[in-house]
Amino acid sequence: MLQVYLDPCTVNCRKVLAGFDLLGMNCEVQHVDYFAGAHKRPEFLAINPNGALPAATDGDLALSESNAILQYAADLSGSDRYYPKELKQRADINRWLLWEASTWFPSCYIYLVEYVVKPLMKAEPDEAKIAQEAPNWNRLASILDARLAKSKWLAGDHVTIADIAVAAPMHLHKWQRLPLSGHPNLKRWMMDVEKLPCWQKTQAAVDRALGLN
Repeated sequence: MLQVYLDPCTVNCRKVLAGFDLLGMNCEVQHVDYFAGAHKRPEFLAINPNGALPAATDGDLALSESNAILQYAADLSGSDRYYPKELKQRADINRWLLWEASTWFPSCYIYLVEYVVKPLMKAEPDEAKIAQEAPNWNRLASILDARLAKSKWLAGDHVTIADIAVAAPMHLHKWQRLPLSGHPNLKRWMMDVEKLPCWQKTQAAVDRALGLN
């Protein structure tokens, strides 16, 4: 069985948990305590030398990168419902997965650090960093908003792993104070994501870990 090493409170770990539930993928979860620094210990570094969560193993395969784990699990599931094999559909989904990891996540992460992580650590947010990032975040959000004006989900009329991946960096959007009001299609889509059973199932673990309500 696929082994997944994660802490459900983190963006990319929640992504994998919600994605696996969407896919109907069974796995054995190994908890790696992020706040205790367990992802930097030798036993975890032997699985993922990057020292980043999550990671997965399947026999002799050790896999890092949350989107790669989702792609592998989707193919392993035997169904192409959430990760179609049709070439153009898959290319479109892959485009969003790559964009999320390289562009969207770093922008959303600044809001996460300043408005969620720092308060948890009893530190004050740096409003200058938010002000500096806001134009870029709004530019990126406008790209999503324009895409979501054309269809219910990112890759068409059906939810895919692209939706889970792109939603993950904004999974605490209320606490991150992401300015969604200026992007109505993005806001509508995020509300649709939050109605997904796979998303709702992972919310409790996040709330517990971060002390949110």
